[in-house]
Amino acid sequence: MFSRVTRLVIGLVLYGVGCAFTVAAGLGVDPWTVFAQGLSRVSGIGIGWVTNIVGLGVLLLWIPLRQKPGVGTLANIALVGTSLQLALGVLPHPDVFWLQALMLVAGVVLVAVASGLYIGANFGPGPRDGLMTGLNGRLGWPIWACRLTVEGSVLVLGWLLGGTVGLGTVVFALGIGPLVHLALPLLATKPAPARTPDRARV
Repeated sequence: MFSRVTRLVIGLVLYGVGCAFTVAAGLGVDPWTVFAQGLSRVSGIGIGWVTNIVGLGVLLLWIPLRQKPGVGTLANIALVGTSLQLALGVLPHPDVFWLQALMLVAGVVLVAVASGLYIGANFGPGPRDGLMTGLNGRLGWPIWACRLTVEGSVLVLGWLLGGTVGLGTVVFALGIGPLVHLALPLLATKPAPARTPDRARV
């Protein structure tokens, strides 16, 4: 249990830090962070705190979808935005392209590693992932269609509110799937080995 909890916490914190790297790079971020960034610009609230608030709002959408949150869902809401906000306070915000590109790639890799850790801990999906599976269950849409509809909507809305859409958004979209695919089997919690019967009792 301790190992799984540790994976969950480290994974969620690293996820927020990875998102902070992409924000600080200034080349564009993933759709949900574009949305949080846009809301942050309009409201004046820090992007990390907005991320937490959005996560809580998304969780409320689970109610009509009859989704049940797990420990990982609640931890996701509490930790990802908080670590994003704290990391942004110490990270540099370069204006040289090669440094921006380096931070962007580092951020995407961190998010992939973090995803492998917290998903592999098996404590329940994050609020946004649960929204996709909930829509799939209630409406019968394929997961890809649910994700495209939801993330496309928040991307456009976030962009209209002033969020950063650019090269980083494309890099994240193209790179995160294959990287998480590599990270998951490496970082998932391994099942406990079956106990060998005591020969003396056979």
